[in-house]
Amino acid sequence: MRRNLPPKPPAADASPTETHIWRTLKLLFPYLWQYRGRMLLALSCLVGAKLANVGVPLVFKKMIDGMTPGQQMLALPAGLLLLYGALRFSTSLFTEFREIFFARVTQQAVRRIALEVFRHLHALSLRFHLERQTGGVSRDIERGTRSISALISYTLYSILPTLVEVSLVLGILITKYDAVFALITAVSLTAYVVFTVAVSNWRIGIRRAMNDTDSAANTRAVDSLLNYETVKYFNNEEYEARRYDEQLRKWEDAATTSQVSLSWLNLGQQAIIATGVTAMMWRAASGVVEGTMSIGDLVLVNAFLIQLYVPLNFLGVVYREIRQALTDIERMFDLLTVNREVADAPDALSLPTGPLEVSFDTVAFAYDKERPILQDLSFTIAPGRTVAVVGHSGAGKSTLARLLYRFYDVGGGQLRIGGHDIRQLKQSSLRAAIGIVPQDTVLFNDTIGYNIRYGNPDASDAQVQEAARAAQLHEFIAQLPQGYEARVGERGLKLSGGEKQRVAIARALLKNPPILIFDEATSALDSQTEKAIQGSLENAARGRTTLVIAHRLSTIMDADEILVMDAGRIVERGKHAELLASEGAYAHMWLLQQEEESHA
Repeated sequence: MRRNLPPKPPAADASPTETHIWRTLKLLFPYLWQYRGRMLLALSCLVGAKLANVGVPLVFKKMIDGMTPGQQMLALPAGLLLLYGALRFSTSLFTEFREIFFARVTQQAVRRIALEVFRHLHALSLRFHLERQTGGVSRDIERGTRSISALISYTLYSILPTLVEVSLVLGILITKYDAVFALITAVSLTAYVVFTVAVSNWRIGIRRAMNDTDSAANTRAVDSLLNYETVKYFNNEEYEARRYDEQLRKWEDAATTSQVSLSWLNLGQQAIIATGVTAMMWRAASGVVEGTMSIGDLVLVNAFLIQLYVPLNFLGVVYREIRQALTDIERMFDLLTVNREVADAPDALSLPTGPLEVSFDTVAFAYDKERPILQDLSFTIAPGRTVAVVGHSGAGKSTLARLLYRFYDVGGGQLRIGGHDIRQLKQSSLRAAIGIVPQDTVLFNDTIGYNIRYGNPDASDAQVQEAARAAQLHEFIAQLPQGYEARVGERGLKLSGGEKQRVAIARALLKNPPILIFDEATSALDSQTEKAIQGSLENAARGRTTLVIAHRLSTIMDADEILVMDAGRIVERGKHAELLASEGAYAHMWLLQQEEESHA
């Protein structure tokens, strides 16, 4: 079976071409183009703002040149003053309208991409989620969605405006003044961009190393905190702190290198800008002295330099942030490239309603080819009947439930429900028809009521309470100060194992599916509670196709058929009395459990 592993992060020394910039932009563009009307309006406002911004120095030049030594400011043409004020205001007006038109585009794109990644992660196979590192994946998604907003913002609000303004200024300098002015500006811009791109590309590897160590540190922290009790059991707080600090130290080294290289980049950029500004002002001052330029022209060139200096100085920061954002977005999009190991067939069917038969037909399965789990397994659970499976740990019992839910596809044979190979059924339809009480119950960090209602989100409070009563849980909840609104804590750690298992039973009962799986459903309960719940489980199973994976043989004595598994095969099958009479593996297990209970 093909294995699908999480995508490996780019190596710290990866070349700039490995960031797949155009692939990332190509994936991002459709999310923006959906709102092309707003985009075009925003771009129109952008151009309008820059035309107004460039027009301000031109009007200011006419005002300066129109003044004689004896004139006062009030003598200036009123039209120029009004035009100057209007252009100043228009710059802000168009800028704010650009923000208004484009605000929803950015937020919609971020929301849609985050939702798509979230859905894709849920659609991936159990194998992916068993091998993933939760902290690292969550940090990749967090950085990726945040970087989409940053990328759009920097592109629309910094890069494009700067390019438009530079183009307008160069055009004015070429048409109205000596070509040397445009040449100095162009050379300065080219040197600045080339230097910034070259150094920033070199820093990409450093940034990636910083991201990798950051994700690794976060993964260790989350993993340790999720296993808080285990850490306490073994008194390993300092050991966990040392492991966490080991990753933090690597992050510290990468972050320091990143900051030092950033300082050298800033110094180089400032040197290029200072050289260009000095050359421009020297040329303008020479023109005034020679009489070829007016004072207004000197003011105009200086104003253009100031207008270009600020965005040009910021352009280096923007480029670095855009490259960083593209790197972060690339890692998030890489999650979307992980193939689904289990996917619906193009012509997948919906599972029919009503009683359903479950049939394993010479099923073979292995998580790894070197270690087969199930071999030539065949049995049938007739509609409304109960089949129990017992066996030693590692016999492959719990794998049956995973295959029924189609977390994995069988390696050989067929697994049919209602006469259909489950590979030809829609997964949503299949899983809607199955309810499970797992051996290891993990709850959401929410209320008890929420966790029970998770079996049927549309259930009423009365239905939730009825399910809790059937699971022998209502009296316990009623004693809590907050009742059904009491929070269960991270992974349900505020509840005991037995309480969590009863929540799982109530949740399965509330779902009310035609197929039930009890995967050692009472393993965490005491004998008294187990006997009380056993009747509820039997009532819940009545009329449903039920698979019981059991450890305690006393809970399956009334099953219609009992299967004894060993090393992935069925070695015995029959009713309880028949298996005892045969004096085989089941009888031996029964005898051992009876001895354990008598000595308890």
